[in-house]
Amino acid sequence: MTFDETAVRALAQAPTRMDLWVDFVQQQSIRTVVEVGVYRGAFAQRMLDDCPGIERYYLVDPWRHLDDWNKPANRKDAAFERFHAETLERTAAHADRRVVLRGKTLEVVDRIPDASLDLAYVDGDHTLRGVTVDLVSLYPKIREGGFLAGDDFCRTIFQHDRTFEPTLVFPFAVYFAEAVGARIYALPHRQFLMQKVTGGEHAFVDLAGGYRARTLGDQLARRTEPATAPAPTLLSRIAGRARRPRG
Repeated sequence: MTFDETAVRALAQAPTRMDLWVDFVQQQSIRTVVEVGVYRGAFAQRMLDDCPGIERYYLVDPWRHLDDWNKPANRKDAAFERFHAETLERTAAHADRRVVLRGKTLEVVDRIPDASLDLAYVDGDHTLRGVTVDLVSLYPKIREGGFLAGDDFCRTIFQHDRTFEPTLVFPFAVYFAEAVGARIYALPHRQFLMQKVTGGEHAFVDLAGGYRARTLGDQLARRTEPATAPAPTLLSRIAGRARRPRG
């Protein structure tokens, strides 16, 4: 498949995340896809509804509570059972094209043949551990010239409050692209895209704007701390009394 960078730049005008990927799948004649992190199946439904050229669509999700996943989307098992059923219902019209792989990435990835995917779309565990596992284990499954893409490519690692693990899709995906010699694009709607090309040259192309803090040091330095008034000192109390208007 050919990769027209001008066309990728045109994708940056897409009004929504789903519109962006529908346009891309149609543009690149994508036939085999894996989506990691299906949740309730809305993205899978849209891809299958609007992209009849897709011949096989793998849906990878554990649909269960994970004790070692400290993110807001981690729900109780009962909720995930409902989400699984909802996904099956949403994609029922395409049962002949979908392949449901219920499990974490490392539990099911061997069921996908090596070098078979045109597109791997990652929207699962965005912790450092999770994005590392997903990108490293999925890359061999992508064919030469195929694509690796994903969601929640946030400009800051602090996507949620401090009670949750940071989101490390950015900058980890940039460093991963460097390791494999891939050109990686930051797209609007917090998306990223890279192509698997042997002997390629790494570059980071920011088509969305604002991806400046690529090191963890920069990210931590830019972290906005909650405003906390310092404890008053004796000198500040004296100065405060001196500024009060006399009655």
